[in-house]
Amino acid sequence: MTFVQLIDCRTNLLEEMDRLLDEWVEQTRGKRTATHAMVGKDHSDATHVVEIVEFPSYEEAMRNSGLPETDRIFQEMVALCEETPTFTDLDVVRDARLNADAARRFFEVLQSEDDLSPMAGLVAEHYHDHDPANEQDIVGLDHFRREMDVWRNGFDLTMRLEDQIAEGDRVCTRWSWEGTHKGEFLGIPPTGKKVSMTGTTIFRFDSHGKIAEGWWQYDRLGLMARLGALEPTEL
Repeated sequence: MTFVQLIDCRTNLLEEMDRLLDEWVEQTRGKRTATHAMVGKDHSDATHVVEIVEFPSYEEAMRNSGLPETDRIFQEMVALCEETPTFTDLDVVRDARLNADAARRFFEVLQSEDDLSPMAGLVAEHYHDHDPANEQDIVGLDHFRREMDVWRNGFDLTMRLEDQIAEGDRVCTRWSWEGTHKGEFLGIPPTGKKVSMTGTTIFRFDSHGKIAEGWWQYDRLGLMARLGALEPTEL
């Protein structure tokens, strides 16, 4: 179970504390078990500072605390604080990564047999799409839905999300799909061939939690070859 430790303190020496944390990161490289660290300053009280450190489990957190480098840096941090820092230990019982969940839902809608109306709740009205296969970027939800329907009408998509990374307002998804070429696709009559494709999509989310921009990379050339749409090259 993911474990989070909150370290609450008061200090006027935030820059010195930040330097200490840089030292800890460097000195515990290859040893530490912490996976994510964040420092926040109280918006209404600049002396109130909270450090949030995430670990894979409570046991890993205890291993991290046992490092001599961690103990030394902590003692120096205490000297920078107006009073002894307080600790709050939390077992994470819910970790909702909302943008990543929305990106996952997008791909679920894309492969569904229903229409794409649910995308209105996921994609911004003025969505901006970047696809190297298109001469011009697609702007607007309605235009984007029509672009997606080209693929949905051509293939009975079954998608699989291979990997997903979320950072700030962006979510990167590595995906794959397979399906039968059931309908006309980019002027190619249905062949009945079973085909597949891999690709990566980066979505940027706006302040309302909707997908505002997307960048696509995928093996379109390989797909066209599997459909028999490319003339063989002469050696």
